[in-house]
Amino acid sequence: MKKKIAIIAGGNSSEVIVSLKSAQGIYSFIDKKTYEIYIVTLIEKKWSVKLEDETEVDIDKNDFSFILNGEKILFDFAYITIHGTPGENGILQGYFDLIGLPYSCCGVLAAAITFNKFTCNQYLKGFGIPVAPSILLRKNEHIQNTVVVEKIGLPCFIKSNVGGSSFGVTKVKEEKQIQPAIEKAFAEGNEVIIEGFLQGTEVTCGMYKTHEKTQVFPITEVVSANEFFDFDAKYNGQVTEITPARIPQEVTNHIQQLTNQLYDILGCKGIIRADFIINKQNVPYLLEVNTTPGMTPTSFIPQQVKAAGMAISSVMEDIIENKLNHL
Repeated sequence: MKKKIAIIAGGNSSEVIVSLKSAQGIYSFIDKKTYEIYIVTLIEKKWSVKLEDETEVDIDKNDFSFILNGEKILFDFAYITIHGTPGENGILQGYFDLIGLPYSCCGVLAAAITFNKFTCNQYLKGFGIPVAPSILLRKNEHIQNTVVVEKIGLPCFIKSNVGGSSFGVTKVKEEKQIQPAIEKAFAEGNEVIIEGFLQGTEVTCGMYKTHEKTQVFPITEVVSANEFFDFDAKYNGQVTEITPARIPQEVTNHIQQLTNQLYDILGCKGIIRADFIINKQNVPYLLEVNTTPGMTPTSFIPQQVKAAGMAISSVMEDIIENKLNHL
């Protein structure tokens, strides 16, 4: 009998549209001959599964089941592709741990740490990972423009500390832009991070591990046509993505080793993607670690899988079977 796979999409953040696209991508990647696949959307309190005839059936939150033709259907595995809360910050992982449903990505602690950009970067600094200088602001906290300029400098980035897909991000070049940028970032969440601008080449590296192997993918170079790698660049084609990246081999090797190191330090599971800026001295500075990276057909991970000469369906099977075979 085929294993039943739930692709979990939606979420309660601005990234819901990206999540739904990733779900369609993953649905197309997984072999239908091997698995029975359903897309399940979690949006606020409405949890539902979409059936082949496009009808939606509510999910029973007690055991993540649903009723089909009078029969109770339970899933064998959940592939989480929610970018934002509750799928990227550990909340959903905790729920699945409680009900005993295996899932595709890292556990509660790693998800919570990586979702909070400031916490993650401060934590990783203790392991010698180069990161940009940053300041954290919580709701109702105020900071003087002069303090930002003195501690971080201009230009700088002001963004939500827990958002993604570049929602609420501003590249601040002038002092007068600081407060409006903070206000814009707070619209995405209760914490804002003010981060130093790093000049250099932006790259991203994906990888995953199973009990049998470590697979680090070729690196992608990101050349945005816009001021920075914003939402339009990410999802509306205003970017050039080059895989493998046009960087020296020793820098490629270093970034791949660094990504592997980050995976282990954080206790990651499944596929991750780490984003870096390489400065003029060829030192890679970590931007962030994505534990549920985008999985649309044009996203970085599928590109890197192809560049590695691998089939994306095989990668999906690796992720699923690795978990199911080692419960």
